Parts: sequence; structure tokens; C-alpha cells
Amino acid sequence: MKKKFIYVGVLCLWATKSLAQLNVQLHYDLGHGMYGNEISSRQHLTATVENFSADKWGSTYFFMDADFGDNVLRGAYGEFSREIQTKKMPVAFHVEYNGGLSYGTGKGDGYAFGDAYLTGVAYNWNSKDFAKGFSVQAMYKYLAKNGPYCHSWQLTSVWRNRFAGGLCTFSGFVDLWYNNTVNGNLILMSEPQFWFNLAALRRVSDDFKLSIGTEVEISNNFVYTETGQNNRFYAIPTIACKWEF
Repeated sequence: MKKKFIYVGVLCLWATKSLAQLNVQLHYDLGHGMYGNEISSRQHLTATVENFSADKWGSTYFFMDADFGDNVLRGAYGEFSREIQTKKMPVAFHVEYNGGLSYGTGKGDGYAFGDAYLTGVAYNWNSKDFAKGFSVQAMYKYLAKNGPYCHSWQLTSVWRNRFAGGLCTFSGFVDLWYNNTVNGNLILMSEPQFWFNLAALRRVSDDFKLSIGTEVEISNNFVYTETGQNNRFYAIPTIACKWEF
């Protein structure tokens, strides 16, 4: 469904507390109905496995996306990051890898995402109850095997806000990075998510960790059309469900 990542590190905000969390998401993409043949090879269904764990030295985060089309796996994309931060450090040291591959709907139109390696610093803030927080990251980005365009930079902001007695969660990220092959030399990517957490309802067990909601992929100079161009703005929503373990 996505040309790159679907979701990044909203749980990386909790790096000051010893905890771990795993969730699985399923997204149905509505882009075909909105943009038609412009993005006809975009997959309808994406499954995501996401995991976060924290310790006294920092936090580890990873996710893996699997895109499905024509009843088969059409693509995969993943990210892995580690942050080093102790209580005495005002910012965290951040390292990250991301990459993947895709096989389109036509013959011979598969491709691989270029491996990307990032390193930089992150400032993390959390409320006392960890119901809300944000992270701001400034990173150098190396795009492997990308010739003269391999050196770049990226700014990332991540947020999480659980409110209404735990019934609702608003979370997401926004990335901005340099790429001198696109209009304006910048690519913007954001994926805000809104969830209704059913476990917070009366007469629903606390162990019933199902959430239903939506994600909107907002991007500029990121999504490729069927003619091979990535020079316009898109806002593509999904219908989604999530189970937390």
C-alpha cells in the first residue's frame, strides 16, 4: 500500500521508563477511490507489526509493513532504531536503519527501496503519566547506492496523546528531508492516526485491546504516480484496526 513506511516510532517517547509494547495493525487504503488511475498499482491492504522496548540505557523500536494485493504479498518495508539516553542526558543519541522492497501488479515492475542509514540526536518529552508526549529528531541521512545524492538530512517529530479517559488516542509523525531530485528539494511525509480504544468503554474487559480508527498519509513529493512522477501533494486515508499485546 505504501511506497515507504506506514508508521514510525510513536512509542519512542517513553524512553525514560522500563516497559515494552507490541501491537499489530491492519490498514485498508482508500487512495484508489480518491485518485483513481493515478496510483492504481498502490496496494489496498497493509499489515504492520510494531514493537517498542525501553531500558535504563534508552529504547529500541522497530516495525515491519507487509503490503498485500491480488491475495499475495506484494511488498515489505521496515525500520529499526535505537536511542541511547540516561537520566543525566538532556538529549538522546539516535541511530536508525530503514529499507524494503516491492513487487508491483505488472510484469517485471518490482523494485527495492534504497537502504537508508540515519544518525543524530532526539529530544523527548513525556507527561508524568506518559499519556502524552513528543519527540523531535535532527539527523544526518545516508542513502546507500544513490550516487551523488547519497548525503541528506532529515527532521522528524513524533507525538502521542491519549485522552478522554483512555478512550481516544491521537498519534503520528512528520518527516521532512532533503532530496535535490524533487521540486523544491524537500520531501514531506506525515501519518497522523486517530484511534478509539474499546477497552476504555464500560462493560468491556481491560484485556480487550482492540482499537479501531484511521490513518491519513499526508505527503508532498513522495508518492509516485503511474507515470513515474513524485511531484505533487496527496492526502490518503485508511480504515484501520489495531490490537495491543
